[in-house]
Amino acid sequence: MKFQLAINLERLDETLDMKDVAQHTLEMVQMADRGGFNIVWAAEHHALEMTIAPNPFQILTWWANHTNDIRLGTAVAVAAYWHPIKLAGEAAFTDLISGGRLEFGIGSGAYQREFDRMHSGLKQSDAWKYMNEMLPAVKALWAGDYEHNGEFWSFPKATSVPKPLQTPHPPIWVAARAPITYDFAVKNGCNIMAWPLTRPFSEAEMYKQRLDDALEANPGQPRPTFAMMRHTAVYDTKAEWEVPVRAAQRQLGQFENLFKNLGDVENGFPKQIPIEELQNRDEYNPEMLSENLMFGTPDDVIEKLKRYEALGVDEFIYYASLGLGLAEQKRSLELFCNEVIPSFT
Repeated sequence: MKFQLAINLERLDETLDMKDVAQHTLEMVQMADRGGFNIVWAAEHHALEMTIAPNPFQILTWWANHTNDIRLGTAVAVAAYWHPIKLAGEAAFTDLISGGRLEFGIGSGAYQREFDRMHSGLKQSDAWKYMNEMLPAVKALWAGDYEHNGEFWSFPKATSVPKPLQTPHPPIWVAARAPITYDFAVKNGCNIMAWPLTRPFSEAEMYKQRLDDALEANPGQPRPTFAMMRHTAVYDTKAEWEVPVRAAQRQLGQFENLFKNLGDVENGFPKQIPIEELQNRDEYNPEMLSENLMFGTPDDVIEKLKRYEALGVDEFIYYASLGLGLAEQKRSLELFCNEVIPSFT
């Protein structure tokens, strides 16, 4: 099993200085680079302090200049917010200046709040159609001259300038939960990122079954790399188990606000919905979070990861952003690099 890091520049309230957050995030990426992680992922989000990522390619360029080996991915570029020529060129330029380290992740987008501001009138549930049209266009632009007449974009003959350093193009990833997305990924040669949120291991098993079903429905297509993401926190002693749980509850309360598009966001900070007010509050039960998420001592985490490895997960995505204190985040990643990864090499 290989390992990937997903990390955001994250401010949950105004007490965190932006400069400190930026420096911390870069130092976490550098730790992952030295510690043997395969890929680090930058997201795309807009007007939200808990996920500060207005342009993932700019973030990756920053990280590329301060790392040596780790590959650099977008998780994900939101198709509906881009024009195909611009997206192809930005991605290719990032691949060029990083020495061919780009992993190109594309997706539909997460929050209706963002669509209301970035692509007014588009429902989040319809955004997958933009991804389906965007990806073939980007691949064609990377290959050479291409004219496009589609449902969402039309342009005369053009090409990506520059071209990607990797040939024929960087590895492509999609974030997949629904069966239709697994089928799309297999048909189009895309690797898969899956995120079971806070749900139990049975959710991961369901995603693996969807991959198997898609492969069976598309005979002859190669098996994609299958990556699974979980919020991760490694601590020294079992007595510390509640620290990441409380942090996760706080951050997930803000996530619920955005996911349900409640509109309660002030100056970029979503209000945290109290756990007791959530209809799905059972999903945030402390013991359940501790069990389902990648929380534990190094030995606990190794045992949990072995289940994912046995399931057929090729790469595990360590999701570092969950509202933990900066010192706790660094200690967690240090333990993961020093005590967890060696068990899988």
